[in-house]
Amino acid sequence: KYQGKLEVHLSQMEDKVRVQIVDNGPGIPAGIQSKIFEPFFTTKRQGEGTGLGLDICKRIIEKHNGMITLASEPGRTVFSVVLPTAPE
Repeated sequence: KYQGKLEVHLSQMEDKVRVQIVDNGPGIPAGIQSKIFEPFFTTKRQGEGTGLGLDICKRIIEKHNGMITLASEPGRTVFSVVLPTAPE
């Protein structure tokens, strides 16, 4: 409903950095959480989105030897991105 709270957290983990984006929305239903990084998967109505955003993000992050994860329940969704601090 375009309301709520969005937080961004940064932390250092040995030779990596973690960025967490947290919101207090309704959460992502458990039944679709495993699909959200798949290309063309969207929960939006036809014409409102292509379903490529999270797939593109995941590919870019993995190309840089990082990873993106999701943890979600009603009232708290966390996307975590972990990237190396130095090139390998």
